[in-house]
Amino acid sequence: MKLTRFILLGAWLLAVQGAFAWGQKGHDITACIAECHLKPAAAKKIDRILGGYSPVYYANWLDNASHTPAYAHTKTWHYLNVDEGETFESMPENPAGDVLKAVEQLVRELRSKRLTAGEEQIRLRMLIHLVGDMHCPMHLGHASDLGGNRVSVRFFGRGTNLHTVWDTSLVEAAHNWSYTEWQREIDRLPKREAAAEAAGTPADWVRETQRICTAVYEATPEGTDISYDYVAAQTPVIERQLLRAGLRLARLLNEIYG
Repeated sequence: MKLTRFILLGAWLLAVQGAFAWGQKGHDITACIAECHLKPAAAKKIDRILGGYSPVYYANWLDNASHTPAYAHTKTWHYLNVDEGETFESMPENPAGDVLKAVEQLVRELRSKRLTAGEEQIRLRMLIHLVGDMHCPMHLGHASDLGGNRVSVRFFGRGTNLHTVWDTSLVEAAHNWSYTEWQREIDRLPKREAAAEAAGTPADWVRETQRICTAVYEATPEGTDISYDYVAAQTPVIERQLLRAGLRLARLLNEIYG
């Protein structure tokens, strides 16, 4: 009985890992970059709202919360499926919500200043996570293959799927850095270039991520054996998307609280 429970728990954990974006380190990197670009007034307000904890502390909270009864309604908020040849505008709307609708709604609510302290903290936690999600390429993947979860590949000889590769494996393989080292090494753009990367709307960012996702599908057909050459080719994409997510999250937070 104990062995059966262990096997079932392991299967559940694998399912959770494959369901959401970037993995823990990717979200920590995004939140760390954002925190480094907060205006003093925004940083002070966010520190108060989060009870003295940093954005990094809550960067992965929603991945766990979405699997609890209280927040089960947020499971579809982590992604926006776009099938081949379609755009997110042409796809049927998911009545349960998606990452773009969630981010836009959270920004509106946080700007409204009509939330209780508890409501504001929960929505801020969500926003910190979901801006990261919308920059993870496979979270704009095809509905037909569950965002790459059904695209079987091998990663250095180990069987896995395309979604998991882009959520977790590539970040870990690209650099053996802590999230603070990631921030220090990739967050080096001149001020004007950083502002240009942070520009646009959440809808613009989703379109951009979808284009990257299309390129990922083209570069990684079913059965691809991913090795050093693939990691080297895709590491700049990973770095750019994590940096963009952090800079854009900071811009939203500065607009709300700065």
